[in-house]
Amino acid sequence: MNQPCNSLELRVMDEDMLKQAVVEQGPQEEAGQLAKQEGILFKDVLSLRLDFQNILHIDNLWQFENLRKLQLDNNFIERIEGLEKLTQLVWLDLSFNNIEVIEGLDTLVNLEDLSLFNNRISKIDSLDALVKLQMLSLGNNDIGNMMNIIYLRRFKNLRTLRLSGNPIANEEEYKLFICAYLPDLVYLDFQRIDEHTKELAETKYQYSIDELKHREDMIQTRQEEEQALQDLLAEHKAAFVEHMNGSFLFDSMYTEDVEGSKLAYLPGVSDLLETFKDKFVIICIDIFEYGLSQQEKRKLELETFNEGIYEAIQENQEQGKQMIAKFEEKHLLSLNAIRHESDLTSIETKITESSEAINELFDTLMTLEMQLVEQLEETINMFERNIIDLMGTFIENVQSLYPFLDDPPWERAPEPWVYSGLDQRSACLQESYMEEPPSLKWQLFVDKDTIVNAVGASHDIHLLKIDNREDELVTRVNSWCSQLVDKVHKDEIMRNRKRVKEINQYIDHAQNELDNLECGYIID
Repeated sequence: MNQPCNSLELRVMDEDMLKQAVVEQGPQEEAGQLAKQEGILFKDVLSLRLDFQNILHIDNLWQFENLRKLQLDNNFIERIEGLEKLTQLVWLDLSFNNIEVIEGLDTLVNLEDLSLFNNRISKIDSLDALVKLQMLSLGNNDIGNMMNIIYLRRFKNLRTLRLSGNPIANEEEYKLFICAYLPDLVYLDFQRIDEHTKELAETKYQYSIDELKHREDMIQTRQEEEQALQDLLAEHKAAFVEHMNGSFLFDSMYTEDVEGSKLAYLPGVSDLLETFKDKFVIICIDIFEYGLSQQEKRKLELETFNEGIYEAIQENQEQGKQMIAKFEEKHLLSLNAIRHESDLTSIETKITESSEAINELFDTLMTLEMQLVEQLEETINMFERNIIDLMGTFIENVQSLYPFLDDPPWERAPEPWVYSGLDQRSACLQESYMEEPPSLKWQLFVDKDTIVNAVGASHDIHLLKIDNREDELVTRVNSWCSQLVDKVHKDEIMRNRKRVKEINQYIDHAQNELDNLECGYIID
């Protein structure tokens, strides 16, 4: 373990320290001098070594967003923190520190090599995000529970493991246990696992492994089923009709409807509610199926649009490549002719002609780009009109179905059934009045006005639920449509800017070649 740091001066991982490390570890000689003068951007650093720096806290690394290798060994670090932004990290060394808990690694999804050797860790956990992990070093720690090794079975790419120096390494069945429960492991404590050891381990722990595999298979099946349900729900949400393929909306209306629950005790009402529920669900399913069918139409419209955009861009780029290829052929001949020309007047004439050819190429490429912009603008505008029409039709048709939920034509609403039957049922109510539970006797069956008020309150709750769901659908549809159209326009603006920049860079390159030749002749 690390020595106590009481007598040592601990250092802060500030920007000055990081800059110094980057400069010292950066390119040397002429390239290094240039880097020192102009500065090295932290985002461009791929490897950083901060070992033996007396560091207590990991900090200020958020700018190293493209870092792939980080060395923090032989410090006094107590917590794994401040690494959230280093999502490109592949190799991390935190050995010889004072870390007690594995944490702070949730975003390092690309990490392949992790060393936590010689720390104070007692439990292997919190590594779930490291799906690419191949090498793990946890030697010289405080891991004492052999069953903790089973946690590592989830890392299917793990090939190298170091655990020597932990209490579990002193157990008699240490090696066989690990080989049995981690069958894909190749190296353990720097030694290759031979086939004989694997066979012994498999034989010794066969029953336990079979039981474990069975449990793992059950868990995996359950997880796959849950994922399938989540994927299906996501698909339904994309169609704006989630939870409409059943009685969810109906059930949600009565969940918060206290008065409705009381009314269910009225003679005959429960049967009426069941009939209403069946017809209510049928309309919900109609909305659901219509939503899915419209989603397919939107997908087709979007696919057709994207294919059209792609084909137009590809055709335009091919024309541009052909123009550039013809230009380069003539441009190289012109440059060679200028180099071998001795007459100054002829040189000036050829340089002028080459410069005009460059300008002509620029005009041609920009004209070609403007033609593409106009073509894509027309395509985008047509797509915008189509998608807005599709979504408008979708909203209109769905809204035409929603009134059937809160005012169904077959009996106008479930509550009016109660209204219309109150007089006929009054005698029945009086007869059953004394047989009802005391709570209902006083809360519901006091008089006809109480029942009428309960019906009204229940009906208002139902209408509110249905109206809210309808408003939510309309809002989400309009928002999705607006965001999609905005994205399409922004993507085209970015494409155009990128293309114009490419054209200018190429023209500048060609002009610089010519200018360098011209400068050479002027100097001569």
